Amino acid sequence: MKLLAIECSTDRLSVAVCHGPQRWHFQGGGGAQASSALIPAIMTLLAQAQLPLAQLDAIAFGRGPGAFTGLRTACAVAQGLALGAQLPLLPIDTLMLLAQAAQAAPPSPSRVLCMLDARMGQVYAAAYEDSPLGWRCVQAPSLCQPEVWTPPPDWQHQDWVLASNATALYPEAFARATLLGARVIEAWPQAQCLLDVAAQSWARGETVTPAQALPLYVRDKVALTSAERAASKPGHKA
Repeated sequence: MKLLAIECSTDRLSVAVCHGPQRWHFQGGGGAQASSALIPAIMTLLAQAQLPLAQLDAIAFGRGPGAFTGLRTACAVAQGLALGAQLPLLPIDTLMLLAQAAQAAPPSPSRVLCMLDARMGQVYAAAYEDSPLGWRCVQAPSLCQPEVWTPPPDWQHQDWVLASNATALYPEAFARATLLGARVIEAWPQAQCLLDVAAQSWARGETVTPAQALPLYVRDKVALTSAERAASKPGHKA
């Protein structure tokens, strides 16, 4: 299979190309840098793979949740390339990439609660279970405080993993997962994981046209107001 994968939902830009079993990968700074670095990175990887854009089977991108600018950049670039080359798209949940990354930490888990730093003291969270057809979402992506998340009820007394890029930010909240019997690992959404998940999505026939591809926004609010930032500081009095 020939795939291009684009992931820039965090402050890390990640791009990967596969041609059969061979893979090429690039990682750089995300955020505001992603818009200028993304297309050159894609062209470089396609050249290394000696793979013209039009010969790809599909383009996959991390649709979110995640940083607004990164999601829009990934979606817009994927749409533009796919439209020009007449290719289908595979929009993939960013949190599912954390579940795929967790499988690299033996023993490979079949149940993964995924959390991505959402800034402003919050996380994006979703739960996935492995199946013969790939990852199955059992808790849809949502926005929550890291200390109030709950795993699926039927995971009680089962082996499961919490995978997150925010383990250092919320150690007390994530210690709760350990008390519930979970294994906590650090994981980031990566384009190489996106290649794996996209191949599963392709096999399930989940491609869309460029016009149908949209980012997944879970949060409507981009930043705290000045009053909210002041209220969050220690010693603030209303």
